[in-house]
Amino acid sequence: MKKIFAIACCCMAVWSGWAQSDHDFKVAKNLDVLNVIYKNLDMMYVDTLDADEVVGNGINAMLQSLDPYTVYYPEDKQKDLKMMLQGKYAGIGALIRYNFKLGRVCIDEPYENMPAAEVGLKKGDVILSIDGEDMTKRDNAYVSDHLRGDAGTTFELRIHRPSTQRDMKFKVTRRSIQLPSVPYYGVQSNGLGYLNLNSFTEGCGKEVRNAIIEMKKAGMRGLVFDLRGNGGGSEQEAVNIVNCFVPKGRLVVSNRGKLQRVNRDYRTAVEPVDTLLPVVVLVNGSSASASEITSGALQDMDRAVVMGTKTYGKGLVQSMIDLPYNGQMKLTTNKYYIPSGRCIQKINYKHADGGSTEVVADSLTKTFYTAGGRPVKDGGGIEPDVEVKADSLPSITYYLAGVRDSAEVLNDYVVDYIARHPTIAPAADFELSDADYEDFKQRVLASSFKYDAMSDKTLENLEKVARFEGYYEEAKPEFEALKKKLKPNLAKDLDFNKLSIKELLTGDIVAAYYYQRGAVQNTLRTDKQVKAAFDLLLDSAKYHSLLRPQKGEAK
Repeated sequence: MKKIFAIACCCMAVWSGWAQSDHDFKVAKNLDVLNVIYKNLDMMYVDTLDADEVVGNGINAMLQSLDPYTVYYPEDKQKDLKMMLQGKYAGIGALIRYNFKLGRVCIDEPYENMPAAEVGLKKGDVILSIDGEDMTKRDNAYVSDHLRGDAGTTFELRIHRPSTQRDMKFKVTRRSIQLPSVPYYGVQSNGLGYLNLNSFTEGCGKEVRNAIIEMKKAGMRGLVFDLRGNGGGSEQEAVNIVNCFVPKGRLVVSNRGKLQRVNRDYRTAVEPVDTLLPVVVLVNGSSASASEITSGALQDMDRAVVMGTKTYGKGLVQSMIDLPYNGQMKLTTNKYYIPSGRCIQKINYKHADGGSTEVVADSLTKTFYTAGGRPVKDGGGIEPDVEVKADSLPSITYYLAGVRDSAEVLNDYVVDYIARHPTIAPAADFELSDADYEDFKQRVLASSFKYDAMSDKTLENLEKVARFEGYYEEAKPEFEALKKKLKPNLAKDLDFNKLSIKELLTGDIVAAYYYQRGAVQNTLRTDKQVKAAFDLLLDSAKYHSLLRPQKGEAK
């Protein structure tokens, strides 16, 4: 029996060695073929090739067949990489946007305490030239690239201000711009704290910790921690944030991959701020990666109630690999597992035939258990403990918000409103008046604004299906009657969707006076998910019951 076992082990070793040898041969063969193909292209192709472009396209195509997170950054893209990892760049500190009506790039939102705001640039300023170079017919990427540069360098920016019809020149000195990871936090009138985190960049854990300490000193008795729309970032910062709420030494997340040396367990390393403070974490379908580690770990530890809608489902971890000639590659090396032992990756990436994806079916998900015995699922993101859906955006509001030319009527109104009002009410209180909304409505009616009503589109698709299946002629009178009833009526739609459009206008106006901080603060007046979170925190019995297993579901 021992002899048979030894022979079997020997066969397995031989098979393993042969398989590895075959794999190595295929790698060497294909790299050799790739090298010869490019040499022939460079020598014989009818046009001169740009090696960076052609080989770069080949590298990108290879990586794209794996997953969307494995990315090559050549030397000239290092600034983009730094911006993604650190939230830092050197420039003027402002969002810019392309105005489709003017065909020009404009200042959209200067950041608070940054060069653009300090020199007096305003929303709507049309960028004419940068250091004498005409920016006419240039796109966002080109203008952005020229606004950025080395910290400490000064340039001349020439703009046109529509509200005064004046051309103006500014001397602007670039500096390192740190985008705020915590745009707003504060204790509300109900005694509850609210903190919005929009990215997991370097140092955000310290910002969150300091904000919680400050709010506790102000009497905070519960916290709404908003991770909606947060696409993630640093895994270590996610651990640092969880550490604000749980004791030192707790396992938060484990990375597991092909190489043993890149596997890692992350534990909380310092004393927490508060282990008893009631916390509700808000998430949605755009909460991903580090947001899912944070919300998932707090859920697995029964330390917070997760509220909102199901998260994105990114359970993969990337590592940075240094490459020759100052390049870098962000490479998927691990899956991560949160304290219950689950991995919440939603999509399986298949690498044959150029790459394909497969969503993990609900029937294939497995059940895990929180520290207190509540059942939770893997594959597909973090399922909230309490589902609260956000209000959907009406079609007309969507078009006003940013569908090419359609958005310019709203943008023009906001720019004019700012010019007519030197000051407005505090960010938390400001609301566009009914008279101002009527003024906006008349502007829209007098403009060339166009949009596709959802009901009209749905009817059009239904008619196509009815024609295809042969039912249209019999139902034609009904279709014609519906067309008349569902014909878009702009004035009616502007009245019917008044609340959502007013919120959109209010947000844009407040941001111009109080920056991103004020815009977030203002939304708390009408945000139904935030209201639901506040209501839950004010109902202590219900909050704590959600963190206990229900009858029949405990492990």
